[in-house]
Amino acid sequence: MRKSIAVRTLLFALLLLAVSGTASAGIILSIGIAPPPLPVYDQPLCPAEGYMWTPGYWAYADEGYFWVPGTWVLIPEPGYLWTPGYWGWGDGLFVFHTGYWGPHIGFYGGVNYGFGYGGVGYAGGYWNNGAFFYNRSVNNVTNITNVYNKTVIVNNTERVSYNGGSGGIEARPTAEEEAASRDRHIPPTSTQTSHVQTASSNRQLYESVNHGKPAIAATAKPGEFTGHGAVAAKAAAPSYKPATARSAGPARGANPAAENRTTERPATAVHPNDLPPRPASPSAGNASSNQKYQQQQQKLNARQDQERQKLQQSQEKEHQQLAQKKAPEAAKQQVEQKHQQQTQNLQQRHTQQQQQLQKQAPRNEPKPKEK
Repeated sequence: MRKSIAVRTLLFALLLLAVSGTASAGIILSIGIAPPPLPVYDQPLCPAEGYMWTPGYWAYADEGYFWVPGTWVLIPEPGYLWTPGYWGWGDGLFVFHTGYWGPHIGFYGGVNYGFGYGGVGYAGGYWNNGAFFYNRSVNNVTNITNVYNKTVIVNNTERVSYNGGSGGIEARPTAEEEAASRDRHIPPTSTQTSHVQTASSNRQLYESVNHGKPAIAATAKPGEFTGHGAVAAKAAAPSYKPATARSAGPARGANPAAENRTTERPATAVHPNDLPPRPASPSAGNASSNQKYQQQQQKLNARQDQERQKLQQSQEKEHQQLAQKKAPEAAKQQVEQKHQQQTQNLQQRHTQQQQQLQKQAPRNEPKPKEK
């Protein structure tokens, strides 16, 4: 197994960084499939002075990409700013570079996260005599006194979330950003790592469930995923495609063989939401018999859709119970194996039902030959 996949989850790596107090940003996770584009969402109200906006991003766990909601974080040290993490393509894989606190904004892949993070630097605020001043044109800070207005042009229609590779952002560190990488840095705070942990245990935040439109896109404070401070995404990115349609693609100048090292979701579905769409019904014979057959088909489809939804809801409930109990990884894997078996049984039963109905489908009568 590649050394770059030695760390299995983003959460584990963030916890290591927080405990070790790493002085600079680190490469903490690699994966072969491209991260989804950024969803469209609004920023919640800043809770108080001394908080800085940290934009949302897609993280990765064993179950796939999940959304870490953007949130307001209490600045750990006066004069420090948050440089967001980013995904970058390299050596045939997407590598996540974790964010950090520092006296200057460093390189974050050229990703336009919005709310002052336009891809280079930060236009959302600055320090002045020990106080942080907020730019009201990009921040929701109607309750803050230290404010100013400076127009920021936002151009993020594609909402690409990664640097390099096929379809990625073509950006390289500026001289200022390279200098910032050598500053003294503070890793993500404990509230930030806890925020990621909470997100990783919420099934609604996984791309396989929300399809690029997370139910919780941003929060007023880290870990507060309920209440009026929790903001849902308004829409998935216009450029969003399911994970099975995305691949890493070779970076410019990279070895084309790297394209063969990309990975996608396993062919075996684990949950009903992972099942492929139902194929279109075949056309049938004459009008009267065809109408009856179509009614039977619609009735069967509706019943099967209900069974899919019921099983999905039951499995999500089990996921929530495991998260509440803080179950060990072995217990989670056992439940996932059970879910996979349930989903396979459901798919097999539905396929048999469809095949049985198709046997009853009317056939077109061949036209008699003209004499």
